[in-house]
Amino acid sequence: MAVVLVRCPHCHTTDVLKHGVTDQGKQRYRCQNANGPSHTCSIDYSYKGRLPAIKQQIIDMALHGRGIRDIARVLKISQTTVMETFKKRRLNSSMSIMRS
Repeated sequence: MAVVLVRCPHCHTTDVLKHGVTDQGKQRYRCQNANGPSHTCSIDYSYKGRLPAIKQQIIDMALHGRGIRDIARVLKISQTTVMETFKKRRLNSSMSIMRS
């Protein structure tokens, strides 16, 4: 029997539990970190625009002056995914400022 070590992409702890399956039948996990909000994640994403590494690439490319259409074309994801990533990053940034 093989054991797969699952890490939370947000806090990088291994304290995760199974949390159902997606519509495509892929396993979901929920982070049990007591220090912050509990996040759900998946190991196998059906759409590569959901990968945390791709989301980081979107931010990096935008900081280097690439446009929305260019980012979407290069990464082979939709323009909507690029826009939603920007919106979520801005919301998360403003929430962290309000907490300080």
